[in-house]
Amino acid sequence: MQEFSQQTNFLEGAVLYIDKPLEWSSFDVVHKIRNLIRKHFDLKWIKVGHAGTLDPLATGLMIICTGGETKNISQYLDHDKEYLAALCLGKTTPSFDLETEVDHTYPVEHITEKLIRNVIREFTGIQLQVPPLFSAKWLDGKRAYNLAREGKKAELKPKEIRIDRIEVVEFNPPDLTLEVRCSKGTYIRALARDIGKSLNSGGHLTSLRRTAIGDVHVDQAWSLTKFEENLKKM
Repeated sequence: MQEFSQQTNFLEGAVLYIDKPLEWSSFDVVHKIRNLIRKHFDLKWIKVGHAGTLDPLATGLMIICTGGETKNISQYLDHDKEYLAALCLGKTTPSFDLETEVDHTYPVEHITEKLIRNVIREFTGIQLQVPPLFSAKWLDGKRAYNLAREGKKAELKPKEIRIDRIEVVEFNPPDLTLEVRCSKGTYIRALARDIGKSLNSGGHLTSLRRTAIGDVHVDQAWSLTKFEENLKKM
């Protein structure tokens, strides 16, 4: 677990490891941390920012910078990420996760663990990935997810990503759990879509947990509750 003490100066700058809870947006976490610090130290304002967004339906490690340390956020953005991803094969959704309802179903009887292992090997290395339309990417002056929710059809341009490792953690048809180590900018939802297609089926993400950013592991992170409890001791 990360430590901070009476000597920690959040205004001068601190780097916090936070385990984001399910259904919280990244902004929600930043807002909560900022308000806790402001209230505890009776501050009018303090800069707080995060180094890498997590979707509301994802959990896991976020790196939060406060005060003067916010100017160094970019150095954390470039770090590789590690995820534990659960997929449901044979079904697709428009958002590639549970935000939207299933729109198509496909056969899964032919899918074996051997086939999965052969297919995921093709996804390692540098490649082009089409981001999900349900994402925060800008398109025609709007966030892509706003266009998607308006029912407008569009496609984002492929972006270069790098996947260093994909390993099968568990396969209990049609559910598949993978561990993925990848570069910044990689959409695991899009990876679920692409793996489903390569298996001559479909797939969507049912849960996602970010377990590491660079050398920092989620085991070192505070839950928001524990962070608040420790802050009250300062």
